[in-house]
Amino acid sequence: MMAHRETVLPPVAARYFPPASGKYDVKPGLIPLGTDFGNGVADARVFQFDAGFAEYRKVKQAARAERLGKYYQTRDFAPEVAGVVCRFIARRLAEEHPGLFAAEEQDGTLTLHCALSGETLRFDPEMRGVTGGDAKPPYADPFDALAAQVQEDLAVVRRAAKKDWASAIHLCFPHRWTVEEKIGLDFVTMHLPVPGMESFRKPGMVTNMVQYGPFMRFVWELCTDTRLNHHRVPPPGIAPEAWCERPFDPRNPRLFLRVEREVLWGFPAQEAALLAVRISFRDGEEIRKDAALREPLCATIESMSPEALRYKGLAESRDDILAWLREGVNA
Repeated sequence: MMAHRETVLPPVAARYFPPASGKYDVKPGLIPLGTDFGNGVADARVFQFDAGFAEYRKVKQAARAERLGKYYQTRDFAPEVAGVVCRFIARRLAEEHPGLFAAEEQDGTLTLHCALSGETLRFDPEMRGVTGGDAKPPYADPFDALAAQVQEDLAVVRRAAKKDWASAIHLCFPHRWTVEEKIGLDFVTMHLPVPGMESFRKPGMVTNMVQYGPFMRFVWELCTDTRLNHHRVPPPGIAPEAWCERPFDPRNPRLFLRVEREVLWGFPAQEAALLAVRISFRDGEEIRKDAALREPLCATIESMSPEALRYKGLAESRDDILAWLREGVNA
């Protein structure tokens, strides 16, 4: 199925444009994995790689070195569930990217050779321990080690006895939320701050994630830089005013569309689902020069409620952004 062997990484990330409908709404938006978005085999992959891998890994290494618990937490992440999920990730990497990963299994022990990081990871038969690699701090567990090999953030949702919760979150590229505030929360509570999330506040969403699929969905933001780690608490030694994102400045305009591609893969026997979240950016200059991108984005912004604009951080800059996007269009 995934026999294509990469020798050279794609120069840029796969391209997606979530505001294409021209109307802002918040809904599950579950799309079958493999739906064609014009990115070839990448659209069918759980894990996507491009020439930016080194930068993504650098950010993950810096986050882990700063304080692992700030970016990675677990809550009731049962070893048997973690083992199944981690073995899936390792096998999937070797299946999707045979030129980048090679998996060897003998007597239940799995060894994963990771060409991009240069690491060889050895997992015990239960996938509870890992050796190999030169991470600092050392990898806490297989989930942590595997998260360091990919350009996605990873999370696991579990359910049992009519409840669900965020069981593991490895989030080195946060934007509006953090690991420490979300770990252990149920899906409804986790999304309460998001205006218009009524359709998510139903048991069926978690059921779809666990029992069906695999799916993908998209979330987008407008931002003024392409920094991956926007944790609201800056690393030690960096002043908050230097760390926080700058507001949109029409005198020196910089704008980017930040796209989250979320892949949801269910494990019905374990009552769990894996989420792999890939961040990419589209330059606002590219968008404003292309009517097929500019006009849907402008229409989407114009359709947003005051609550949605506040949540997205656009309440003060909405008009300036719209004016800049359309500047010179009719000149």
